[in-house]
Amino acid sequence: MTVSDSSRIPFLCDWYQRYLNDQDSAAFVRAVSRRYTQGTLQRLAEHVSSEVRRGAVLALGFLGDYEANSTVGRALHDTDRTVRILAENGIRNIWFRAGTERERQQLTFIVRLISAQQYHEALSRATDLIHAAEWLAETWNQRGTAFFRIGRYTESIRDSHQALEINPYHFDAAMSMGQAYLQLDNRVSALECFRRALRLNPNLEGVRVQVERLTRSIEGR
Repeated sequence: MTVSDSSRIPFLCDWYQRYLNDQDSAAFVRAVSRRYTQGTLQRLAEHVSSEVRRGAVLALGFLGDYEANSTVGRALHDTDRTVRILAENGIRNIWFRAGTERERQQLTFIVRLISAQQYHEALSRATDLIHAAEWLAETWNQRGTAFFRIGRYTESIRDSHQALEINPYHFDAAMSMGQAYLQLDNRVSALECFRRALRLNPNLEGVRVQVERLTRSIEGR
């Protein structure tokens, strides 16, 4: 940590406490963005003080671009539960910040189509975006979701796997693969995927229950 980082710690902690008191995310974002670079926040996300880590991870969730993915992904394993919760909430926002502004807008529209149960239109739009920017992990994840919703589980697994290949922190994609394998009655592969999701994000209690249930089922207990 640099001397400059040290001088900014009290400021970050102060604004984090203000955010806890008033829940004014806009004020928190304005204050932090004026004072910190993303690089500094990433360094502070691994600070010895849990309060500093909380403020930094919260800020990265609001402000960080895809370059912060690995930092926030590691924070999913933090010793402090609040840091872990902030990381889980924030990293999903970061996944949607990859690509150009136009690509992000297209991805947001795909998500809306899926929410509106317009799965075939979502598949078409996602396929077009993948052809234009195949390195966007979240597009593969969303197309995998659309495939799952219409019962095309093999294709869903393929796309979720590709999302994980591009973004190795994408625990949602690992969970989706597990659910798709369950639909195909492949409990062994489902268990492997759920375990992978837990390795990425040990805070997924619902997945932990699935792992315990599947383990007992496979072992015949």
